[in-house]
Amino acid sequence: MSDYVLEVGDANFSQEVLKSDIPVLVDFWAAWCGPCRMMAPVLEEVARDMQGKVKFVKVNVDKNRTTAGNYKIMSIPTLMFFKNADPVETQVGFVSREQLKKKLEEVFGV
Repeated sequence: MSDYVLEVGDANFSQEVLKSDIPVLVDFWAAWCGPCRMMAPVLEEVARDMQGKVKFVKVNVDKNRTTAGNYKIMSIPTLMFFKNADPVETQVGFVSREQLKKKLEEVFGV
């Protein structure tokens, strides 16, 4: 999928997100979702800029219903910010590159 954004699912969510040594931004999305497709290049660009500081992952809600259900994802795109295995912030809907960088700074201090 990407050099900077990792596709994860029910099988490896715990390993990739909850056991991560660095903060993780999870993008809950679906292929049919227009705003989700608009988020993809924004995430890619910000992930490239923040490489090594924050891990960026995508979870397709249609293919990974268990994980989406565990976090009560009702609308997409939903960006969930994880620190030390805990979701500490949630952002629903499309956000611009500038808004995302500002939110990452607020939540993770990066």
